[in-house]
Formats: sequence, C-alpha cells, structure tokens
Amino acid sequence: MTAPYAQARLDDISPFHVVELLTRARQLESEGRDIIHMEVGEPDFPTPPAITQAAVDAIQQGKTLYTQALGLPELREAISEFYRTRYGVNVPARRIAITSGASGALNLAFACLATPGSEWLLADPGYPCNRHIMRTYEGRPVSIAVSPESNFQPTPAHVSAAWTAQTAGLLVASPANPTGTLLTLDEIRALAETVRAHQGQFLVDEIYHGLTYGIDAPTACAAGDDIWVLNSFSKYFQMTGWRLGWIVIPEAHVRHVEKLAQNLTLCPSTPAQHAALAAFTPETIALLETRRAEFRRRRDFLAPALEALGFRITAKPEGAFYLYCDCSALCADSFTFAKDLLEQAGVAATPGLDFGANAPEKHIRFAYTTDVDRLAEAVRRLGAYLGR
Repeated sequence: MTAPYAQARLDDISPFHVVELLTRARQLESEGRDIIHMEVGEPDFPTPPAITQAAVDAIQQGKTLYTQALGLPELREAISEFYRTRYGVNVPARRIAITSGASGALNLAFACLATPGSEWLLADPGYPCNRHIMRTYEGRPVSIAVSPESNFQPTPAHVSAAWTAQTAGLLVASPANPTGTLLTLDEIRALAETVRAHQGQFLVDEIYHGLTYGIDAPTACAAGDDIWVLNSFSKYFQMTGWRLGWIVIPEAHVRHVEKLAQNLTLCPSTPAQHAALAAFTPETIALLETRRAEFRRRRDFLAPALEALGFRITAKPEGAFYLYCDCSALCADSFTFAKDLLEQAGVAATPGLDFGANAPEKHIRFAYTTDVDRLAEAVRRLGAYLGR
C-alpha cells in the first residue's frame, strides 16, 4: 500500500497525455491506417552522421566506461567554447554538468533546490513535465496564466504578483513549448532582477536554442552567473533518443550537483558523450543550419494554412517547431477534438490539456516535425474533416 504522504504527491502527477495519444496513433498504424504525426516534439531528421560515427568510433575503441559524474571534461570544455563563439559569453567548463537529457538536468536542479512545500513559479501554458519534476522533489508548482498580451511569457509584474513567502524561484523557457515564443535579453535581465530582489532562484530552459527563425535567442548566461540554464542535445542537435543534455550551474551549487549526480545517475551515457563531441564541428553545424532553414519553411507554410481553416495563432512562434492554436471557433473541447482528428482524419496533434489549466480546452498544438508534403496532406485532411 502506498503511504498517504507519497500518494498525495503521486496524485498530483498527471499522465503525459501526448504519449498516450501517440500510443493510440501507433495502434492505428499497426492496423494499416496512415497517420500524420504532428503531436510529439521530436525532429524527424536523423542524427547528423558525424555524431553517429563518433559514437561508433568510441564504442569500437572501448570508450564505454563510466565518466566523471559531471561528464567528460572535453565535452564540458566544448560546450564552454560553444557559449563563447555562438553567444560571446564566458561560461567556465567547471560550471557545466553533462546530464541525461534536459530532463536529467531539471531533476538535478530540483533535487538540489526544492524543499518540502517550496513553491516554484512557471508559465501556463508550459511543458508539463517541468511541474511534475518539481512535485517529485516535494516542491509545489504555481502556475502563472500567461496570454498573447505578454507573448505567452511571464513578466516581472506577473512574478511579483505571484510571489509569496513560500516562493523559492521561477522557471521560464525561451523558446517556449508549446508556444514557440522568445524572451529578449532585456526581458530575461528584468526577470532575473525581480527574482534576485525576492532572494529566489531563477532557472531558464533553453532546450530549443538554435531552432529560431529570423532571430537568434539570447542565452540567459549573459544575464548573470547566478542563473541556472538548461539545454539539450535533443532538439537543435537532433539527438533525442541519445538522452544527453547539460546544465549551467551557479558556482555555489556545483559541488552539490556533483554529489547528487554521483548518487542519482553515476554519469550520463559514455558513448553519447563521445558522440556529442562531434556536434560542434563546422561540418555538423552547417548541416544543422540547413535543417533549421527547413523548419522555418515548414512553419511559414503551415501557419497561414491553419489560419485559413479557422485556427487562430495569437502569438508569433519565433522558435521551436510548434504552432499553438486557438481552436475555440472550431470545437468546444480540444481534447475531444484531438481524439476525433486522430480517429477520423488520421492527424495526430496535442490538446491543450497537456500544457496546464489556462484555457486548455481552447488550444491545440501542432508540431511541424514532418516534411512539407505531409504537412500539406494534413491540411487537406483537416479541411475535409472541418468541411472547408
């Protein structure tokens, strides 16, 4: 029998609905249905060949033993150099920890920071696993309802209004999931100053960095060395299944995170770390930039096509690979709508229910993680379903 105190925590952790929807989509495919996948946030491009070959080479050379808990020193140095060349920011390698995906980074951060009953502010809508990871470590997520008026991002006014004696910090994402919106460096600095004034912790999720269109996302590392910055090899570097990420840690917490990593994970995957050393080569970056241009082409095709069908995109998505649409003119409940689209039209999309309690029934997310021809077919199917 589950202890009552544990049961209360577990009851607060909801299932990841998009994964359950994906399971149904796969079942339909096994029955012979053609499903267009626009639900899961995973690039459809294969991992760049230089990265894959680096993993093969590492395995063949027997580089498969444990690494240091914070990761390969040479990979930490490569990420430090990446911050210097791409952003013009000095981030010492000693403050960088390699993690088992960005999820592993967030687990380490909240294992380090959360205390029972501590409250953590985050935007609603937002990535659902963030609030559940907080809850796992006995923190309590407190949602800030954001809207198109603030570009679906929290402002200093939002933060100050929500801050209480129990509040311990703020987590933001730029580019954000599900909306694809960005924070400017001035906005990040203003949020950082607000959090500092309240003597809290500030965490910034940057896992979609590199996937921005017409604008480069600034890193929060440029706004102070007391900010926790999370990143990943999954999205821009297209290494989702390799489960590798990193976290930039404020100096005072490096040793705490190292001890937690030693006990919780020992180290991230060694072959994946050796593979990631090839992620920063000019050859790989050139390929990734070509693919970024393709994502932009997809966004620029899909956004007006969906709007022509009656969906409303109320904040311009400048990053990631999502369109977060107001579907209230087309349905009363996006969850039922998403199930019907899958079953009747063969189009898989994510209902707003996964992203929080801020008008989820009015919103649905489409991921443009398939080629333009398939996106065009999805639009055709949606049009037929809607009678347009």
